[in-house]
Amino acid sequence: MNPHGKRVLLAAPRGWCAGVDRAVKAVEKALEQYGAPIYVRHEIVHNKYVVQTLERKGAIFVDVTAEVPEGSIVMFSAHGVAPTVHAEAAERKLATIDATCPLVTKVHKEAVRYAKEDYDILLIGHEGHEEVIGTSGEAPDHIQLVDGPEDVANIEVRDESKVVWLSQTTLSVDETMETVDALKSKFPNLLSPPSDDICYATQNRQIAVKKLAEGSQLVIVVGSRNSSNSKRMVEVALGAGADNAYLVDFADEIDETWLQGVTTIGLTSGASVPDVLVDGVLEWLAERGYADVETVKTADESITFSLPKEIRRDQCAEGDIRRAEQCITLSGKRGETA
Repeated sequence: MNPHGKRVLLAAPRGWCAGVDRAVKAVEKALEQYGAPIYVRHEIVHNKYVVQTLERKGAIFVDVTAEVPEGSIVMFSAHGVAPTVHAEAAERKLATIDATCPLVTKVHKEAVRYAKEDYDILLIGHEGHEEVIGTSGEAPDHIQLVDGPEDVANIEVRDESKVVWLSQTTLSVDETMETVDALKSKFPNLLSPPSDDICYATQNRQIAVKKLAEGSQLVIVVGSRNSSNSKRMVEVALGAGADNAYLVDFADEIDETWLQGVTTIGLTSGASVPDVLVDGVLEWLAERGYADVETVKTADESITFSLPKEIRRDQCAEGDIRRAEQCITLSGKRGETA
């Protein structure tokens, strides 16, 4: 044991979720099958290291569909896109690969369903986030954004008996339910989605960071600043009793003054963070005396998602004419490079 009592509590689960794993592999497989460049609309996931790594392999990240050359392949990120984006891609004769997380797709389908039933949909989420933009685009005439309890007073609906709430998948569970409670106080007949919109990985990581915070003076969350779920984990850690909590992309962003007087550090990572970055932080901490690492396990995760249908290798299997034609259609968009 460390004679100075210094230790690290390492969260489990942490890091990549099934949706992120699927999206990143989709870019890698597309590059293997169709060659570079593969255009990706917005960051495939919100992590600086992942984006930079994929750029080096030949991915090109763009902000709008108009930046993709006609006839090219474009992939939609894990956060999902609005139907208008699919229409834009069709107009530009782009072959598309949809890497939207299935749990985000679930929220999109809920929005479409409730809009067809003429509900007013109150979408809890952060204005400007790609996921919120995509979900809102499914039913723009029916959806109002609610960015927190403070927004509730200004919400107006057509019929208080036909109101439902949905949410962005990467929010703080506690803050979301605070908003839901405020909405229910104003709209007693408010309908809830048939199952949780906040994804399993986000919930599991928040539960884990709460447990870390109980026994840690300092919590370090590895993740990028544009990652909603990573930022929420810092807030959850502080709310659960950690003296301090910080978000870093890489180990060299840690300020050594944070360690003053600290014997126990909690360490976790956001749902879009590869473990190599956590390993880097563990090495940095070990060099400063925090060599003892104890895993704090709060859940098991075994969920996996299949790759987008456009790039499953078995679609090009010999003898399956329909699937082969789909692959040829996608590859043919590349012209001479297909």
